[in-house]
Amino acid sequence: MLRDSQLHGWRGPIRGLVVALAATATVGSARADVKLPAIFSDHMVLQRDQKDRVWGWAEPGEDVTVRILDQSKTAKAGADGKWQVVLDPIPTGGPYELVVQGKNTITFKDVLSGEVWICSGQSNMQMHVGGSDDADLEIPAAKYPQIRLITVPNRGTQEPQNDFHGKWQPCSPETVGGFSAVGYFFGRQLHETLGVPIGLINDSWGGSACEAWVPRERLAADPKYKDLLAAWEEREKNYPVAKKAFETYQAEAAKAKAEGKPEPKKVENPDGLMHGNHRPGNIFNGVLLPTIGYGIRGAIWYQGESNAGRAYQYRDLFPLMIQTWRELWAQGDFPFYWVQLADFYDEKPEPGDSTWAELREAQTMTLKLPKTGEAVIIDIGEGKDIHPRNKQGVGKRLARWALARDYGVGVACQSPTYKSMEKKDGKVVLTFDHVAGGFRPFDVAAPRGFTIAGADRKFVKAEAKVVGPDKIEVWSSSVAEPASVRYAWADNPVCNLYSGVGLPTTPFRTDDWPGVTVNNTR
Repeated sequence: MLRDSQLHGWRGPIRGLVVALAATATVGSARADVKLPAIFSDHMVLQRDQKDRVWGWAEPGEDVTVRILDQSKTAKAGADGKWQVVLDPIPTGGPYELVVQGKNTITFKDVLSGEVWICSGQSNMQMHVGGSDDADLEIPAAKYPQIRLITVPNRGTQEPQNDFHGKWQPCSPETVGGFSAVGYFFGRQLHETLGVPIGLINDSWGGSACEAWVPRERLAADPKYKDLLAAWEEREKNYPVAKKAFETYQAEAAKAKAEGKPEPKKVENPDGLMHGNHRPGNIFNGVLLPTIGYGIRGAIWYQGESNAGRAYQYRDLFPLMIQTWRELWAQGDFPFYWVQLADFYDEKPEPGDSTWAELREAQTMTLKLPKTGEAVIIDIGEGKDIHPRNKQGVGKRLARWALARDYGVGVACQSPTYKSMEKKDGKVVLTFDHVAGGFRPFDVAAPRGFTIAGADRKFVKAEAKVVGPDKIEVWSSSVAEPASVRYAWADNPVCNLYSGVGLPTTPFRTDDWPGVTVNNTR
């Protein structure tokens, strides 16, 4: 395992990545032929307007030359067989050929230079185009040869990996159906708006916990995660016993079947836990690490459901993950845009506590980091389905952030956000930022979704009205002296407040009273 001091030292050209990969057994100490990881293949997109790193393995001491256009870069493989070169910026467009030559020659064809984005998270990012709305229309229309797609397979491990099985493919009706729907719709909007090649790297894993995407050493260095790691250490210590119990169950079940007797009580295979998507560091090592260092513009992220029960912890964990990725990529504070949790579960008749509302709040608080953005989708979820099918809307709201913040396109991107409150005559006037075009309640004239409470902290449904382009007045006849107002504070809130350009208002609360997940740490 790496020490945290090593992690903090991971600076260009990804010095610590070389250290990390030295620990893996997937690469031999010597190679007769030059080889590159799967992130480099025919049809790949290299990130334009920046220097791009190319790396691989060869025989120790072997000279390796990389050529593209009029560039030629040479490196010597180290004692461990690893080499890398850094290419100068390549003109937008293509196709080009990238030639890598040592004792053997590899030629990558149909290489483009454009915009590359990581598409990461859990099942709502992993959900493919074939499962989204209007898939029967979207798939045959997906004829975008300058959009390129690659998916990293799910692999959970504590051992750092340096490669995976996969390859870049041009976007077509034959390739798009199984690709991330949010990723595709995001990338398609960028391509249609910018007119440049787009590369999308899908490394999502359904049901994943945020801590699985973070190097375990980084978590261990912070006392906030002591309880979380202690729980996992206990599971790991008990693994041999659990494995033996599972093997015994298998043998007894096979014997019972052969003898026509009832099957014994089922015992779960602990391998799923050890190699799954919740164990700290598992996905970082097995899925993300093989892509770190490849030139990107930024990342989009759709995750949080698996951490909703520890929402207060997510306030620190999610920013830690983003900062760690940025440090390891050694590209500075690259753009990082995420999707806030959609509405889900049954609608409740009265106000109450909500773990999902607290997770949404933690996501919004992460906007304190530079070059971040949040796509609010409180309006396009489905109470009965944790995987809403409207992924077109999600992709477009993410694309607004990238287009506005990274590409200079004059579109609104941020949902209205709470700014301040003023109490007057038993009512509260709320002021908001980012209300492009003024407020527009949907369906009915009055805003819905507000609740209000006095000092007793007992929330009731509130009445509300728009009193200015950026102001909402809120009150209730049963609360004479308001202390707090909340909006869309529920798993599946009934709410209808949009900006003039159709972006839903960000769920919020004006109080900081302890929530139901405040003490949940494992």
